[in-house]
Amino acid sequence: MVVRLFTFLVIVIVCFIHCGWMEAKQPNFVFIMADDCTFRDIGCYGGQAHTPHIDRLATEGMRFTRCFQAAPMCSPTRHNIYTGQYPVKIGAYPNHTNANPGVKSIVHYLKPLGYRVALSGKSHVGSRSVFPFEKPKGADLVEAAESFFSDCKADDDSFCIFFCSREPHTPWNKGDPSRYDASQLKLPAYFVDTPKTREVMTQYLAEITYFDGEVGGILAALDKNGLRENTLVIVVSEQGSSMPFAKWTCYDSGLQSALIARWPGKIQPGSINHAMIEYVDLVPTYVEAAGGTPDPVLDGKSLLPVFAGKQEHKEFVFGEMTTRGIINGSDTFGIRSVRSKNFKYIWNFTPEIEFRNICMKSPEFKSWEAKAAAGDADAAEKVRRYKNRPAIELYDITKDPTEWNNLANKPEYAKVQAELKAKLDAWMKHCGDKGQQTEIDADKHTRGGKKKKNRKKQL
Repeated sequence: MVVRLFTFLVIVIVCFIHCGWMEAKQPNFVFIMADDCTFRDIGCYGGQAHTPHIDRLATEGMRFTRCFQAAPMCSPTRHNIYTGQYPVKIGAYPNHTNANPGVKSIVHYLKPLGYRVALSGKSHVGSRSVFPFEKPKGADLVEAAESFFSDCKADDDSFCIFFCSREPHTPWNKGDPSRYDASQLKLPAYFVDTPKTREVMTQYLAEITYFDGEVGGILAALDKNGLRENTLVIVVSEQGSSMPFAKWTCYDSGLQSALIARWPGKIQPGSINHAMIEYVDLVPTYVEAAGGTPDPVLDGKSLLPVFAGKQEHKEFVFGEMTTRGIINGSDTFGIRSVRSKNFKYIWNFTPEIEFRNICMKSPEFKSWEAKAAAGDADAAEKVRRYKNRPAIELYDITKDPTEWNNLANKPEYAKVQAELKAKLDAWMKHCGDKGQQTEIDADKHTRGGKKKKNRKKQL
C-alpha cells in the first residue's frame, strides 16, 4: 500500500511538471520608461494626453498612485533604477555622472541567475563596467523589441530588458500637436496662463502620445512572440516635464512617477494600489522574482507582496536634487526631501541663492516673466516662487497636492516638521550625504562638466 501510494505521488508530481501546472520557467521582465513626463499628464492618471496603450495596460494590470524616484533628473534616476541604491550613496547624484567603481547593477544580479539583461534607447549611466547591458539591434525601440523578443524566444532565454524612450524630453518635435486644442487645455494651477505656455503644452502632450505609441509597439512585439503570459511588464513616466515646478525640483510633480505593472496570473487586472513605493525597489523585486536573494547592499524592498495586493510598503520616501551638472544650474543649490503619505518636508540648503536651470531660458518661462513685468500679480508670484525658495518647506499633501501653502515653522505643525526632519537626517546619514559639502563636491562626480550638442542628451 505504501509503495503504491509513493508511486502515485511520483506520477502526480511528474504530471504537474510536464503539464505546466507547476511554474518551471523564470519570469521575463520588460521595463518601459518615458523621459521627462509628469505623471499627472497621462490619461489613466487623469491627464489630458491621449495614451490608449498605457491606459489599456492599466486595465490589464495594476496602477500605482504613489510611486516615487530619488532624484528629479535623468542620470541619477537611471542609476537609481539599475543599481537599487540611492544616488548620493553610489556617487551618481549630479547629472552626466558615473556610479562609483565596484557598484553592482541589475546586470550583475540577474546574469548569474540565467538572464539576458539588455537596454535599448537612452542610457545616460556609467561606467560600462557597472552597467554591461546587452544592446539589442534596431533603429528604434520597437524594432529592437521585435528582434530581441524573437531571438530570446528562439533560444528559450529568460530576459530582462529596459526600453528607454527619449520622449517627451525637449525639444518637443514628435507626434501631432494638432490633436490638442491649446485654447481648451486645462493648465496646472502652478502655471502662468500665456499663449506660449498653451502652445508648447500641445507639443509636449503630442510627445507623450508618441511615447504611448512606442509602448504599444513594444507590447505588440511581446504578444507576437507569445511571451505575454510569463512576462512582468512595467511602464513608468520618469521625473516630471521640464516645465517649471516639475523636473529639477523635489515637489511631487518632479519626484512622483506613474507606474503600471502587468503580470498575468500574478497581478489582478484593473487594480489600483496606493502603497508608497520607490524606483529603488525594482532591483530587489526582479531578483526575488527570478529566484535569487536580494543583496543586503540594496536600499529597496521587493514589491512582490504589493503586486499580490498589499496596500502598504513604505512609510517614507526620499528625494535629492543638485544643480551642479545641469545647464544654467545654480551654484550648489542643493535640495533634499522626505515625504510621508500626508506631508512633504523640503530642505533648501542655500535659500540666499537664486534657483536656476535651463527651463528659465525657455520661451514659455520668458512669457511668464513678461506677464509678471506687465503687472500681473499671479505671474509675478509664480516667477518669484520658482526662483526663490525658503530654507524649509512643509506641505500637507492631502489638502494641498500641488504644494503651494507652506506650513513650515507654524506651531501647530512643529511635531510633524520635527519628525520629518529626523527621518531626512537619518536617510542622509545612511547615504553618506553631508549636505552642502556634498553639493560642493558634486563636480568631482560629473563627467568633466562636458556639454553635448544634442539638447535631448544634455538635460
